[in-house]
Amino acid sequence: MIRGYAESENPFPALGLYAEMHGLGIESDTHTYPFLLKACAKLMAVKEGEMVHGVVVRNGYEELVFVKNTLLHFYSSCGLAENAYKLFELMCERNLVTWNSVINGFSINGRPNEALTLFREMSFEEGVKPDGFTMVSLLTACAELGALALGRRAHVYMAKVGLHDNLHAGNALIDLYAKCGSIWEAYKVFNEMVVRSVVSWTSLIVGLAVNGFGKEALKLFGDLEREGLLPSEITFVGVLYACSHCGMVDEGFGYFKRMREEYGITPKVEHYGCLVDLLGRAGLVQEAHKFIQDMPLQPNAVIWRTLLGACTIHGHLTLGEAVRARLLQLEPKHSGDFVLLSNLYASERRWTDVQKVRRTMLKEGVKKSPGHSLVELQNCVHEFVMGDKAHPQTEQIYKMLEEIMKKLKLEGYVPRTSNVLADIEEEEKENTLSYHSEKIAIAFALINTAPKTPVRIVKNLRVCQDCHIAIKLISKAFDREIVVRDRSRFHHFKGGTCSCNDYW
Repeated sequence: MIRGYAESENPFPALGLYAEMHGLGIESDTHTYPFLLKACAKLMAVKEGEMVHGVVVRNGYEELVFVKNTLLHFYSSCGLAENAYKLFELMCERNLVTWNSVINGFSINGRPNEALTLFREMSFEEGVKPDGFTMVSLLTACAELGALALGRRAHVYMAKVGLHDNLHAGNALIDLYAKCGSIWEAYKVFNEMVVRSVVSWTSLIVGLAVNGFGKEALKLFGDLEREGLLPSEITFVGVLYACSHCGMVDEGFGYFKRMREEYGITPKVEHYGCLVDLLGRAGLVQEAHKFIQDMPLQPNAVIWRTLLGACTIHGHLTLGEAVRARLLQLEPKHSGDFVLLSNLYASERRWTDVQKVRRTMLKEGVKKSPGHSLVELQNCVHEFVMGDKAHPQTEQIYKMLEEIMKKLKLEGYVPRTSNVLADIEEEEKENTLSYHSEKIAIAFALINTAPKTPVRIVKNLRVCQDCHIAIKLISKAFDREIVVRDRSRFHHFKGGTCSCNDYW
């Protein structure tokens, strides 16, 4: 019964049954705990899972490899990758499931470097042969880092060992190529799949949307419907995202209506968030505010933050301040809200208010997430931060930056200094903009890659307006395609233009 509930959609009764069994004095055995931990993992029940871990140790079952594997899975699923790794290090006996659990734990918890390091250790030092589950974790880590070359090598390996027909690995490949900005390779994988699931279709729809190919994403959604497949709620997130990033307001609301009326999918907060984003990006900021007020669900901080971002872009100061007041009630110490409000004041040249926001951040102990940019070269991912001088090639990088700035000025580049968050001299602002992490990463890529080859950058924050203008001109001046994945979407720069058509 515990196993049945643990493997069902509602695993909660498994915990109650275990308590009842314990109360009746029936001893648990080696089969009880793995299923109990599986239920805890599904429920994200950290406290209960830790209690089960304690019982496992007391009863002497901790050394059994399949019990420890379930413990690894539990901690990984609950976002406690470090706890899983500590257990892993203490294990005398390990099998493929053990390695898969700990690698996946790092991969799904935003620790891709650690996942790749463990994969190398498993494959090259321990000689353990990966399976489809391993490859999904590896590809997820590569996608997170934007490590396209390493992902391609994994793809070749999969074909070599006969894993290319594995449905889950195929879906992970689509996700990898889409997240690395190589959307047509994702399309190729999709077309070559023998069996496709709704996840396959959804991965490609979302991939097309974030890469700026909204019309192609909607066409693919039409193909999905013609195949007679039922789209999921995540599929509709992709569809609404496509409409949002292409300015298709009427179409977005049309799909939202169809989702409810034709497919009976009750909209979740993510769907409402997409529509707020859709209106905000289109400049319909007041309409977005009214839409939030009329929502049947309680708007969360993400929705209000989306509106604050729209206020910043389109200069709605009064509404922006009101939205910020709402956010203070929901998430008072979120650094992004302080930055958005500071940007809004800076765009209006209200430097006193900018300084007030900064002082409040210091007083409250709020730290801004530092921006960084990643670039892959020869199977190694290089990370750069603003004004970075830690790289061994720093001297060459900064010489290239000087050359870039000279060429940009010949192309008519004028630095966009309005959002530099301080009332300082224009020349100092221009210098600050020159050393943004994505510009440093591009300079590094230009000196280390062959002419005319594409440059791919992954940035953890949104690309600023100045960098967007500059990268367009760099793509023209150096005759390079530059693909930048920021927190919001992809930008494909080529010949002085961007795939987003300056709508992002």
